[in-house]
Amino acid sequence: MRFYRLLLRLYPESFRAEYGAEMTAVLAARLERSRDLVRAFVWLGALFDVLANAPRVHFDILRQDLRYTARALAAVPGFTLTTILVIALGIGANTAAFSLADNVFIRPLPFHEPDRLVQVWEDLPGYSRMEFSPANYRDWMHMNGAFSAMGAYGERSWNLLDLGQPQRIEGALVSANLFRLLGVQPVLGRGFLPEDDRDGAPLTMILSWGMWQSQFGGDRAVLGRKLRVDGTPCTVIGVMPADFHFPTTLSNYWVPMQLAEDAYQDRNDNWLNVIARLRPGVSLQQASADATLVAARLRRAFPADNKNLDARIVPVREEIGRQTRVLLLALCGASLCILLIACANVASLLLARALGRRRELAVRAALGAGRSRLVRQLTTESLILALLGGLLGIAIAYTSAPILKKLTPENLPLAHQPGIDTRVLIFAGVLTVLTGLAFGVVPALRACAGPDLKGLHEGQRSGGGQRERLRAALVIAEVAISVVLLVSSGLLMRALWRVQTTDPGFRADGVLTMRTVFPSPKYDSVTRRAAFYRHVLDGARALPGVSHAAYITYLPMVVGGGIWPVSIGGKTLDRSEGHTASMRFVTPGFFATMGIPIRLGRDVSDSDSHESLYTAVVSESFVRHYWPGEDPVGRHFDFGMHNRTIVGVAGDIRVRGFEQSSEPQVYLPYLQVDDGELVGYVPKALVVRAAGDVTTLIPALSRLIYEADPEQPISYIETMNYILEERTASRALQARILGAFAALAFLLAAVGIHGLLAFTVSQRANEIGVRVALGATPAGIGRMILRQGTLLALAGIVPGLVLAFAVGRALESLLAGVKPGDPATFSAVALLCAVMTTAGSLIPALRAARTDPAVTLRAD
Repeated sequence: MRFYRLLLRLYPESFRAEYGAEMTAVLAARLERSRDLVRAFVWLGALFDVLANAPRVHFDILRQDLRYTARALAAVPGFTLTTILVIALGIGANTAAFSLADNVFIRPLPFHEPDRLVQVWEDLPGYSRMEFSPANYRDWMHMNGAFSAMGAYGERSWNLLDLGQPQRIEGALVSANLFRLLGVQPVLGRGFLPEDDRDGAPLTMILSWGMWQSQFGGDRAVLGRKLRVDGTPCTVIGVMPADFHFPTTLSNYWVPMQLAEDAYQDRNDNWLNVIARLRPGVSLQQASADATLVAARLRRAFPADNKNLDARIVPVREEIGRQTRVLLLALCGASLCILLIACANVASLLLARALGRRRELAVRAALGAGRSRLVRQLTTESLILALLGGLLGIAIAYTSAPILKKLTPENLPLAHQPGIDTRVLIFAGVLTVLTGLAFGVVPALRACAGPDLKGLHEGQRSGGGQRERLRAALVIAEVAISVVLLVSSGLLMRALWRVQTTDPGFRADGVLTMRTVFPSPKYDSVTRRAAFYRHVLDGARALPGVSHAAYITYLPMVVGGGIWPVSIGGKTLDRSEGHTASMRFVTPGFFATMGIPIRLGRDVSDSDSHESLYTAVVSESFVRHYWPGEDPVGRHFDFGMHNRTIVGVAGDIRVRGFEQSSEPQVYLPYLQVDDGELVGYVPKALVVRAAGDVTTLIPALSRLIYEADPEQPISYIETMNYILEERTASRALQARILGAFAALAFLLAAVGIHGLLAFTVSQRANEIGVRVALGATPAGIGRMILRQGTLLALAGIVPGLVLAFAVGRALESLLAGVKPGDPATFSAVALLCAVMTTAGSLIPALRAARTDPAVTLRAD
């Protein structure tokens, strides 16, 4: 019968208590009357009876619990709505954070065996992740033993004609084997063949799914269609799958590299991004060791160009900046903190409500309800609250999808944007159940610890020191977590303020920019480009309100530009030791247009032509590096394929963003370049300074460009202020999100303190009445309650500040020089917590101070 008693445990405990002994006795009697064979059928029947009826009994009790829960929650709508909202905020924040973390850290990349894909970089002192030169890439493919295949790519944008208005389309140059290396093939048409990648072969193109749909309406007849890209005919041969985004989500097309033999002559021409697939059985550590050997062989073979060359192997999934990784982890941690605070607050609410229902629970116990039955009822209520809060939380997470998309790194080839899918729904469901159990079970067990007849004699104000200590512990935890979030968000806000107040070295107000990229070979001629510049710039300067206009290769704060070695006195300096500078060609007036001061000498001019001395304007950092403390004007150096004479020194500017150091800058006259050379460096960014609203100039400038060349597309029309804002947009969004989490935690902690003190006042009403009757003053009673609130806050603030310092150390890469123990931030948080304590304690203290002892003692 022991086995049958174990079977009966499938029934609820209340059912077993009422019917278990009788069912056991009935089975025992039947077994006594049965023979061996019949006994087996009796046991089988008993087994099926339990298995069939136990779920029905559970369902029947659940139905009773649900009806009772609906009535109980409807009777206290304020409590119900507050609890659901608090739960929704916790679950919504965690669901949103999980969808983002899942998208970036967990979900497999849309490639074949993505864990075997690695990014390969040249590693030089000062440049730990340098792109490959074509020559080193070709040698590496033949010399390595760790990779089954290596492919290369480079981001590229082209002028696309034949589709109405000229357009500038972002895409990529790829080696012919790249798609096979990734394990992805076109869904329409074919991939690239080796003959497509030969120099001089007819140009072919593969479209992204998005471009195929938006530009060609999903027409399958696009295969074989010829398009003019940068004036060159190009045949469409395929369309990639909808979930394929490589190397970034902005890539709309892919064309073969078609490297000419002269591309392999300069081993310092670094522009190829290299991706490789590990051979079966080769680990990342083995591949890194093999790469070190290959780099050593290349150093010995080409000591002049490859001095100090090494290699770095990084899994493709880990190609996320450290700042982005730390931010995402911080957001996940912050959302978890919000959930913990929400659970603590709801548990505190349920404890207070359960203690207020002691009389009800005692009546039910007196009528025969067992402890397990009461616990089950209260747990059902908490799960129903969690379910309703979870549904609202999922809705909150769904509406936050646009914000999450802004936090997704664009440099990862992610197939999906963060959203609510099956994986996220499963996570939210599991989180909802765990949350309901976390804040529901303990209060239920505490409330039902002894619901006997003594409860009938207890007034509603009777509490219990243990229960009050439990609620106090929950409030202390809330305060500590809110302190951590407040300090973290405060540090990020301080860092944001420091970044935004950094002087970029130029004046952004009143500057409009737009890009006009000149295709080759149409604009290989310097004379033709100069005619275009003159038409646009002369027309722009004649517009009302315009004071200056100029062209530059790449704008500051915009990704682009090239790093070139510097040679002085005919001696080539080692670029790995910092002897490099960024090269930009400019038209006259660029420095005045951008508000960059000329410290010494002069600006470039139209007289700086092919027939004159080759000149350059350099930055102050360039002078400090090569001629510290000396007059550099008139000095000579080799740069950009010519010997240059310094004619001016310009102020330093922030080129790579507010937080990154910029290499020395060299500005070259736009006329001093040979036809067909350095076509990627020709001035392409138009900058115009004007008074008033510069966006009103856009139609007139567009018309000037159309007059100069009707086939010239215009892209990236932006004000310089907008560009600066975009450089800090992600940081500002980070600070806002974490700040919102901190504000929510702060509010919940204040509510927790208020709730606990209000409950304490109600529980101690008799004691307070007696104190007043014995001569205690209202001020003394109020101070007693305020003191209790202050002690609660201090008990949470002190460990919270310690934890906050540790978290600040972890966030140090995001702090832009702000110290993790920043005194201003910690002081502000301590002051806020003092305000929170006072606000949360004030109303309960006033209630206690106004206690009428006669009314209180009569009520008891």
